[in-house]
Amino acid sequence: MVNFVLVAGARLGAWAWDEVAPHLRAAGHGVYPLTLSGLAEKRGVPAGQATHVQDIVSEVEHQGLRDVVLVGHSYSGIPVGQAAERIGDRLARVVFVDSSVPTDGESFASAWPDGGAAVKASIAENGGFWPVVPAAHYEGEGLTDEQVARLVRGSTPHPGATLTEPAMLAGSLGKLPATYILCLIGGSEPDDAEPDEDVAELLNSEHWRLVKMDTGHWPMFSQPRELAQILIDSAVE
Repeated sequence: MVNFVLVAGARLGAWAWDEVAPHLRAAGHGVYPLTLSGLAEKRGVPAGQATHVQDIVSEVEHQGLRDVVLVGHSYSGIPVGQAAERIGDRLARVVFVDSSVPTDGESFASAWPDGGAAVKASIAENGGFWPVVPAAHYEGEGLTDEQVARLVRGSTPHPGATLTEPAMLAGSLGKLPATYILCLIGGSEPDDAEPDEDVAELLNSEHWRLVKMDTGHWPMFSQPRELAQILIDSAVE
């Protein structure tokens, strides 16, 4: 048995794991879906990048968890990667679900091709928040109309500081036991089935492995059972 701490990406909360969690529990594991500060039911709570890292560390410590598998989707790979470093021997594995990975001194926005200019402009124009996106944003991602409607309905504006403040790492992520799940369809480059350069470099580590899913960027909605099985398999490596 392990304890999964599940952290969804930008604009989402713990609710995003509602269809994944039952499969993990049925396999006998502990499951702790987590909403980060400023999102979903925690909307209005001030948050920066360090806040989100502490949210995750505090969940592990408050629950007294050991044998922890930290799971970060999309944006949340950045705080999850930092938290994985900070929970010490409580960590069993970290799983990045089609996510960003933290680089010391760099932010989520700085990794974008334009250096984050568009993200920062959007935040500035929307009162310090990255705004929610319309249904069209989810086209070509292997989602049903109902799943897209759930995403749109459940999303909340994302605290901008968490996207522009830098990550802080003490060492190399390549030293941590990790699985990277690459989703193969959708996005701006649907034919690109290879991980980003920073992820590819980490995958050279003997402690990292790559798993590919034939679905879009939100597998907790499009393929929850399959995603749960990958998480379970990763826990026993």
